[in-house]
Amino acid sequence: MRAAANLNSKEAISMRFSSCYIPTLKESPADAEVVSHKLLLRAGMVRRLTSGLYIYLPLGLKIIDKIADVVREEINAASFQELLMPMVQPADLWKETGRWEHYGKELLRFKDRNERDYCLGPTHEEVITDLVRGEVRSYRQLPVRLYQIQSKFRDEIRPRFGLMRGREFVMKDAYSFDADIAGAEESYKLMYDAYTRIFKRLGLKFRAVEADTGSIGGNFSHEFMVLADTGEDTIAFCHDCDYAANVERAEVVWKGEACTGACPDYEKVATPGAHSVEEVAAMLRVPAGAVVKTMLFSVDGKPVAVLVRGDREVNDIKLKNLLKAQEVELAGAATVEALTHAPVGFAGPVGLDVPVYADLELQGATDYVTGANAADAHFRHVDLRRDAAITAWADLRAITPEDVCPRCGGRIELTKGIEVGHIFMLGLKYSESMHAAFLDENGKEKLMIMGCYGIGVSRVAAAAIEQNHDENGIVFPPPVAPFECILLNLDPRNAEVTAKAEEIYAMLRDMGVDVLLDDREERPGVKFKDADLLGAPMQLVVGGKGLARGIVECKDRRSGEKGELTVDAIEEDFSQWAAGVRRGWETQQA
Repeated sequence: MRAAANLNSKEAISMRFSSCYIPTLKESPADAEVVSHKLLLRAGMVRRLTSGLYIYLPLGLKIIDKIADVVREEINAASFQELLMPMVQPADLWKETGRWEHYGKELLRFKDRNERDYCLGPTHEEVITDLVRGEVRSYRQLPVRLYQIQSKFRDEIRPRFGLMRGREFVMKDAYSFDADIAGAEESYKLMYDAYTRIFKRLGLKFRAVEADTGSIGGNFSHEFMVLADTGEDTIAFCHDCDYAANVERAEVVWKGEACTGACPDYEKVATPGAHSVEEVAAMLRVPAGAVVKTMLFSVDGKPVAVLVRGDREVNDIKLKNLLKAQEVELAGAATVEALTHAPVGFAGPVGLDVPVYADLELQGATDYVTGANAADAHFRHVDLRRDAAITAWADLRAITPEDVCPRCGGRIELTKGIEVGHIFMLGLKYSESMHAAFLDENGKEKLMIMGCYGIGVSRVAAAAIEQNHDENGIVFPPPVAPFECILLNLDPRNAEVTAKAEEIYAMLRDMGVDVLLDDREERPGVKFKDADLLGAPMQLVVGGKGLARGIVECKDRRSGEKGELTVDAIEEDFSQWAAGVRRGWETQQA
């Protein structure tokens, strides 16, 4: 990613609509899905090249550069240094860590003319570790803290939602190397605090949540989530303390006691055509919570069964972490039938010849209904401890609003979020497999302790729109907007109006305001619609009727409130009004 232009120079902020490439659209393209995808296309900020690949048009690139500037300033302030690594990476490094085989098809692999294997970098842990292990020899050279802002490529199976989940995207990735745990935790805290400042400066509502480490690996991690109804992720957070976690990681607290009550011997009952929990519960006249859902998974190629209450959902990430597995996926219909000798929908734990893992909550009751591993049949009066061979009891289900906070016991709420940043405490995962070592003060060889930290710069742009829009278009936070102000000349053919618009335009530039002058010979209605669509926080309108009254109209894009500025005191009036607009954004974020 190239360095951003100096936005404080007059050349950078001198923009006229008539000479800019801003190809706005009246309607959303048919293939556009989420709001940000539609509005980025309509506002002439991006164009699709092919599936998951987008061209950043001038305004889109301007947004990316503004976000990157904030990111760069705060990461520099956290004592990280910028470098730039190749996007193309040799397979040998990935084979050292084992990720060449395990990363999956998202890693785009290819061969060069000499038949050597390479990939397009989705991330740079291997490359940065190789760099540092070749340079650092002594504890005196640590810590090393480096970052880059660069394009990444992940060959998503189904790219969608525009910049939200494209195949090529702009990312800030940072890496820390420390001599001990205390140093690594300090690096992690520096980056956590930097991320908090970044997203506050960008004017976004967000939460930092505990998260799964996924394919990156490591000891623990936090995701930074922009709160938006269209988010792909669900966040669980507490109303009474600062606990927040992605539902993939959110702990479920079960403080009950194991049920010791008596249960009749289990019996087989006919349940013709009842495949779902709801159908079985209705047919046998029991609550859904009295039905045990038996889910079959393939874990690193081997079958296992997971049991949860019928009104709960299995959390496959928890299963993956429990079994320290590389790949977990639901078993296909053919596998289910081979293991249970029954169609899908009738699996149960009694007599099932695979490892069976049961959710902790199931210990709190007995007398369950389960599948009978036979077509159109279920067992009733099942005591899981007595009748099933449970391999282990564990927290294996997704958290719900009925559950309590695992930290303080407070009320849990679920909301949607968009992941825009992720920080990982990697520990020794890469330094061990790639032997990134140093000599300590006693001359003893030790492995470096690593952390890695990512921000999806292009995703931040999309997330800002998902969080800030209305029926008329984008409502950008001031630090993200391609222009802080749009100045509309409603009558370019009127010499007096044009002269005043040019005068105000020059004044705003001198004040350091990033401004777009709409000097096009278009109808006022077109200009108003485009101004709302582009989402600049402030709009100024210069027209003949207003000038006759000695005023310039103004509009706060966020609140929709309109006002008037006095022509004779335009600089002072604008300064006061603009300060109020900016305060409004700060208040909304808080």
